[in-house]
Amino acid sequence: MNARVVAVRAGLRRGRIEFTQTMTNAGELIGWLWLPAVALVVMLVIGDSPVPGVDFPLGAQAVPGVLGMNVVFTGLLGVAMALLMDREDGTLLRAKATPNGLFAYVLGKVLGRAATTVAVLAIVLVPAVLLFDGLAPGRVWTWVALAWVLLLGLLATLPLGAVLGAVFGGTQSLSFVTLLIMVLVAVSGVFYPITALPGWVQWVGQAFPVYWLGLGLRSALLPDALAAAEVGGSWRHPETVVALGAWAVVGFALALVVLRRMARRESGSSVESRREQVARRPA
Repeated sequence: MNARVVAVRAGLRRGRIEFTQTMTNAGELIGWLWLPAVALVVMLVIGDSPVPGVDFPLGAQAVPGVLGMNVVFTGLLGVAMALLMDREDGTLLRAKATPNGLFAYVLGKVLGRAATTVAVLAIVLVPAVLLFDGLAPGRVWTWVALAWVLLLGLLATLPLGAVLGAVFGGTQSLSFVTLLIMVLVAVSGVFYPITALPGWVQWVGQAFPVYWLGLGLRSALLPDALAAAEVGGSWRHPETVVALGAWAVVGFALALVVLRRMARRESGSSVESRREQVARRPA
């Protein structure tokens, strides 16, 4: 049998196993759910406030943005953290030593994380629909839009997670990345319409995939009248496809280069050095 076919099968099996482990691990699952749960509670508290210029509750308007934020955290940070941990314990080095092992490892990691991200989004979406009035999950367009927006969103964010996991030297280094993502979330119209922010802040927010992912999810879940609160007064579907597609292309190209370079530098001594650093961390 072709070696690449064997690697693909191994990657698919690895992705399935990792997805099952995550969904059956209560502690890990709660770790990915607590942030959107807190965000939904906050939106529920301020839910009666109207969206500027539109007669619609602000809490419901923010729900798609919260879902988009969760996709970024679960997908991007999930891949980065998993890659860093596997570098520390030698899993990645063992994959490198197996023929086509690195390809199978990356494929399984990406597929497993993508499936987990979609599952977590579904878990958050169900209570959100029940708690907030005005969401429109019953339309055929809703599910079509959710499908293509999530696909593009995952393609745009997962490679960036792989890049971060390959560049940073330890899990503690991701604290800065997490803080940076929180800042991007704040300026990307997740909790408040981006049109209410200063012009230069709007440009910054629109430069990153968090905004476009949230915009695409809002177009799927909110009434068409809410487009009036967006930049340009429309959902800007073509721009969303171009923006997320561009991030996907750049992310994959960069991930290929960075992962190959990282794989060449992996060795027994580097793994041992990271283990010693982990052992010296305060308990």
